[in-house]
Amino acid sequence: MTKPVNEREIVLEVLLEITEKGQFSHIILRDVLWKYQYLEKRERAFITRVTEGTLEHMIEIDYILDRFSKVKVKKMKPVIRAILRSAVYQLKYMDSVPDSAVCNEAVKLAARKGFSGLKGYVNGVLRSVARGIDSVQYPKEKMEELSVRYSCPEWVLDLWSGSYDIEVIEMMLRDFQKEKPVTIRCCLNRTTPDELKKRLEAEGVKAEIHPYLPYAFQISGYDHLNDLETFQDGLFVVQDISSMLVAEIAAPSAGAQVLDVCAAPGGKALHVAEKLFLAEDVCGDETGSKTEDQMAAGHVEARDLTELKVDLIRENIERTGLPNITAVCRDASVPDETAAESADIVIADLPCSGLGVIGKKPDLRYKASPDGIDSLVRLQRQILSCAQDYVKPGGTLVYSTCTVNPAENMDNVHWFMEQYPEFTLDDIRGKVCPELRDSVMENGCIQLLPGVHKSDGFFIARLVRKIESGGSRNI
Repeated sequence: MTKPVNEREIVLEVLLEITEKGQFSHIILRDVLWKYQYLEKRERAFITRVTEGTLEHMIEIDYILDRFSKVKVKKMKPVIRAILRSAVYQLKYMDSVPDSAVCNEAVKLAARKGFSGLKGYVNGVLRSVARGIDSVQYPKEKMEELSVRYSCPEWVLDLWSGSYDIEVIEMMLRDFQKEKPVTIRCCLNRTTPDELKKRLEAEGVKAEIHPYLPYAFQISGYDHLNDLETFQDGLFVVQDISSMLVAEIAAPSAGAQVLDVCAAPGGKALHVAEKLFLAEDVCGDETGSKTEDQMAAGHVEARDLTELKVDLIRENIERTGLPNITAVCRDASVPDETAAESADIVIADLPCSGLGVIGKKPDLRYKASPDGIDSLVRLQRQILSCAQDYVKPGGTLVYSTCTVNPAENMDNVHWFMEQYPEFTLDDIRGKVCPELRDSVMENGCIQLLPGVHKSDGFFIARLVRKIESGGSRNI
């Protein structure tokens, strides 16, 4: 009896959407898994692993294929190329699948997709790969070898080599390929870390406290995240530890007015709103009275470019139940004169190359380009030029990215302080855990590196506007 849905056919369609049509892997894979959520956990896990694994190892897979196929990968028909790539991934990295099954299923899939005339070619290439894969010789030149072995474009490695030692680069590359548990943040406005851990464990979820923050957990052992009562009840949000550190470094006080200019899907803005909510809940003297500043309710305005992104923020606001945050659709690269010097804290977590999170979004390494990064730097500087105008004298600007590229990080900070000398870096060593204090740069910045730190690749800088600032607006 033929199965109504074939996992390998789903993998093929997903890979074609990503590699041929430019779709983002994390979005299309999420949508596909939701569509086929009725499949058994084992089948959904196969779809996820083969899709992500093929993308994660694609440069290496293409290198292997080019040694066994007379037709080079770039010249192959897209469907055949995707079938062969996913099959080679299974041959090299999935011992649980017999080589014969990989070859046979690939041949059948090629025929179902209208390529019966290429069944012999597909079969021959894959059987040759299966016999000779362990004898493939990798390049001798170090950067080229790292590029192939860890499937990272050489230009990216060359970019990093200007700032990081080869040992650090290899640590990052190895870490990108490691399977890791999901990191979540306990919503302290609704529960305590101890209570959340108990409830997660009662649902069969393994939960371990992250070493950097006491309210962060690494979880594993669940099927559908959406099926967990703890998730449905808004007791936690999925958020990497590096992203949580933005709110820690922002350190909002009771009554603070906060503006997040690029907020979707809202994790950082919601975290800051939670901190404000808790600060205002406990502030006051022994009699319960509050100062005038404390009586003014703190608020977070979370902005983003499109209504689709803003709707994501609103969904998360509703799920977490925080009353002190609103979502607004606005372009961060366009000056907003109505917001001038209105915020105690401005959060600018800006669009970037994403080279710090390619372990979670493996296709980003293939989408990025040197010209694209140059364009991103220009956009980042334009947004920072707008965002600085919203900071009150004495207020704080927190700049962050999910990349490890200095041009988008420290270089931007140095440029910003030259353009806006009324801003200075503010010491963050007291705002991060002891394990991270030695990684603080110039007192006010931290560059987190995968493999070196227990986090994604991420950059955060805290800048404070001098109180005597005259409101320079060099946009």
